[in-house]
Amino acid sequence: MLRAHITPRILAICLACVAGPPALAQGGAPMDAEAFEAYTEGKTLTFSESGVPYGIERYLPNRRVRWSFLDGQCKDGLWYPEGDRICFIYEDNLTPQCWRFYREGTGLRAIFGDEAGGTELYEAGEEAEMTCLGPDIGV
Repeated sequence: MLRAHITPRILAICLACVAGPPALAQGGAPMDAEAFEAYTEGKTLTFSESGVPYGIERYLPNRRVRWSFLDGQCKDGLWYPEGDRICFIYEDNLTPQCWRFYREGTGLRAIFGDEAGGTELYEAGEEAEMTCLGPDIGV
């Protein structure tokens, strides 16, 4: 008899796909830098967009981060506050990517940029591991 082994990461992604985004809070203010740091530091969070897995980010000490689009390719960066947004820059792109984060239900909701209708991500869960493959090696 064949037995399937489901890792916590696969389970979290599957649940995010089925559950979809959580109910939105009514009129909450974006998280400030202190609240964002207190919530994220030391965690590795997965995010989904419209119930589809989007990416994973590890929040390290001193506002450093490691991001992946779930493809095994990881980028190191850092975050900093700018007004009511949290901005990220990464080793391969120094153009700030700024988001407003909201604490809602059991996780985070993030809205990109200043425009309504921008990318909206939802926390899909906390992971124990993050896969980062080594650099491509040619022959």
